[in-house]
Amino acid sequence: MTTRRTETFALDISIITLFPEFFEAPLSVSIVGRAIDSDRLDVHTIDLRTYGKGMYRQVDDAPFGGGPGMVLMVGPLEEALGPYSDMHRVLLSPTGSPLTQQTLDRWASLDHLVLVCGRYEGVDERVTEHLIDEEVSLGDFVLAGGEVAALAIIEGVARLLPGVLGNDQSAASESFRDGLLEEPHYTRPADHHGWRVPEVLLSGDHARIDRWREEQRRLRTKERRPDLWESRND
Repeated sequence: MTTRRTETFALDISIITLFPEFFEAPLSVSIVGRAIDSDRLDVHTIDLRTYGKGMYRQVDDAPFGGGPGMVLMVGPLEEALGPYSDMHRVLLSPTGSPLTQQTLDRWASLDHLVLVCGRYEGVDERVTEHLIDEEVSLGDFVLAGGEVAALAIIEGVARLLPGVLGNDQSAASESFRDGLLEEPHYTRPADHHGWRVPEVLLSGDHARIDRWREEQRRLRTKERRPDLWESRND
């Protein structure tokens, strides 16, 4: 794994996928589009079908031992990953470790991240054992493939790159920092149909506001994410 040497370096993300067209529109808009336009982020796709076997560019086959579905073959993936053996290679799969903010923080410091999109029934286990550095999942559910997960990761990492967000403090104070959810937010008007903004936020007392926000972060986490709350030591 290599880490960025200076903040001016762009993060390169390579995506190995059977559906490169899946990424065209999402990569051109919002935060990710700005990150790419400002040379903070470079994303390119590798069509796995290019490395398929035979006349029909086969990339999958029936599983040994029988069972439903098809499995992505180790050969095509080995060839596709060949140029990236020195990069950090991540397989996107429902059997991986849950993706966390801390994982995104770690990846945002890399020079190059390679995302491998699983498909069908899964990927030949020899890919995970010999060609992959890390396997992650968006959560306890199954998607048709890893492309949606790849987009989530790209956006999650892009917003951590210096200069991408309008205010770099935005990323430092949001949910999952210090193991807590973010506090509630309000803006104008202060009264909408009798739905009033908490008085403390209108007080101008910044020390009091800071205390209120910290209390709300703790309360929200305890009520909505007891798993996070219980993992804290304070």
